[in-house]
Order: sequence, then C-alpha cells, then structure tokens
Amino acid sequence: MPAPVKRRSPFNVKLLLALSLLCIGLIATFLYFRYRNPTQIEWDYSRTASIRIPTEYPVHGIDVSKHQGKIDWGVIRESALADEARLEFVFIKATEGISIQDKRFKNNYSSARQTGLRVGAYHFFIPWRDPVPQADNFIETVQLKSGDLPPVLDVESSHPLKSDERTIRDIRTWLELVEKEYGVKPIIYTNRRFYQKFIRGNFDEYPLWLAHYSSEQLAGDISGKVWFWQYSELGQLKGIKGKVDYNAFLGDLSELEQICLP
Repeated sequence: MPAPVKRRSPFNVKLLLALSLLCIGLIATFLYFRYRNPTQIEWDYSRTASIRIPTEYPVHGIDVSKHQGKIDWGVIRESALADEARLEFVFIKATEGISIQDKRFKNNYSSARQTGLRVGAYHFFIPWRDPVPQADNFIETVQLKSGDLPPVLDVESSHPLKSDERTIRDIRTWLELVEKEYGVKPIIYTNRRFYQKFIRGNFDEYPLWLAHYSSEQLAGDISGKVWFWQYSELGQLKGIKGKVDYNAFLGDLSELEQICLP
C-alpha cells in the first residue's frame, strides 16, 4: 500500500503570501519616504538661461570663475529668468588648494557687488593638501564685507591614500579655521555622492549647497539644511560666454538677506 502523500497546509501558503506582501509594502513605504521630494517643484523653460528652471523658488543665482572669462556684470543684473524668478546672487571662485588664487576673483567680486547682487566667495578644496594652508590661502585672499554671503568650501572628492576619518578631519579643520576668521559657519558645497559618504551625519550643523542634476527633483534624504541647490551646469546668460552653473536659494529674498553677513 503506497504511503499517503503529505499535503502542505493551505494556511501556511496563505501566511507566507501575506508576509511577502507585507514585506513588499514596507520596502515600498521605506523607499517612498527615503526618496520622495520634499516639495512639489514646478519647472518652466527660461529663454534667458536656455534651460528649465525650478520656478518653485523665486531667488536664483550663478557661480563663476576665471573659466567664464570677462563678464559683463551690468547686463547680468538686469536679467530676468521668468515672471517671478530673478538673479539675486553669485558665488565667485576665490582660491584653490594652498597657493592658487583665481585671477578674476577680485574684479568679479567688486564688479558684481557694485550691481547690487549678493556676493559670496568659495574655495576649491584639494584633498591631498594640508587643510591649514588651504584655509590660510582663502583668508588671505578674501575680505568679505557686510551684506556678503557666508564663505563656501567646495569639496567634491577624497584622496585614495587618505582614510575616511582623515578626510572628515581635514574638512572640519578648514571649516573651523574659516568660521573663526569670519564669525559665521561656512557653507559646504558638494555633490550627492560625496555628501552621502562624508558630509551626512558629520557636518549636519553646516548649511549645504548641493549639486544635483540627475533628476528634476531635489531628493529628500538629506539630514542637513540645504540652503542652495545647483540644478544645472548647462545654463547660458547674456554677458557670459559659454556655459554657466545655475542655482536656486530655497527661500525668499528676505531669507537670503538674513543669512548674509551683518
């Protein structure tokens, strides 16, 4: 007589199915809240910039260096990007590493300031260089004035021979030296990859300027405070030859004025 066939209880199958659906639901919920956009950002094409701009934010700006050549700042100040969006600020490269000063910084800084734009200066951080002389290079080059934006550390890469802990320590050294000099916390400019590896959880007390072009939304998994969003590196503008980076300030004009140096 053949042995009876053991049948799997239908209860176990249903339980397994229910648990699977529950897991899928939890994962979907986690991903939604991890990557959802914090606001419903609206976009519109700007003929002035030759790109689409996030009109959710009325305050926009550019960042420049010697690579933009000679700039006609008077023309730029009069540029309107859209009905409710205007250029109100500019970040200008001042220094790089321990000894490089941007050859157009002084002219760009004084000329942009004369137009009434809110002006800021940034340092391009070289990860294999000592952070102390890098901070000294910036401090000796940049004399910020009342009404200027806080200083900026542009940090986008690490050195393969340095540990993550050393990289974080070097960044903190530069930030603390510059904060002591100007009496205000510097802004950290970086990209999403570097932010997630080195900045997030280590420098949440510092304001962020985040470069993010890969989608049309600024992802919401940011633990720090994003003040500025670099949303395009392919913009154009009358008065500048070639491409220029475009940025949005995630607030209104009065809030931009509040973060400027007293």
